Amino acid sequence: MKKLSILLIAAGLFATLSFVNDGGIDTGKKMPTVMIKDMEGHDINTAEVSNDGNPIVISFWATWCKPCRLELNTIMDDYDDLVEETGVKLVAVSIDDERNKHKVEPTVNAAGWDYDIWLDPNGDLKRALGVNNVPQTFLLNGEGSIVWTHSGFSPGDEEELYDEIRKISK
Repeated sequence: MKKLSILLIAAGLFATLSFVNDGGIDTGKKMPTVMIKDMEGHDINTAEVSNDGNPIVISFWATWCKPCRLELNTIMDDYDDLVEETGVKLVAVSIDDERNKHKVEPTVNAAGWDYDIWLDPNGDLKRALGVNNVPQTFLLNGEGSIVWTHSGFSPGDEEELYDEIRKISK
């Protein structure tokens, strides 16, 4: 009886895990409706993010997070080629709080990132997507559904992201 209980628990856990991926996020859901701002102070309704039917990468980062900056710098190396090949758009969402959000623009400018930059100083979008640690990367298909997510960054992780983007690009 004890073995059967353990087996049933393991089967239930496996079934649950089969519907989520690396970040533990259910795939297939849409971006939540959260109002935040871009670096220029314009309001953004995150549920309305689109890219003419092409993939969108949403990358959560912070100025104080070295792996975050490394990930975004590494992606930037191949970004123009990836955009040309797949039409992908990357949105980098800073989770720097009110006290530190003034550091975002100098960090972005120094790195030369061509990404859309959103500011989430209150963590509203971060909470809505269940982001616990940065960097956290989400990939949305052309319909705006989350199809893949990854937490953390080690050199080489970008190749997995590129492969996932290519799988869903037109």
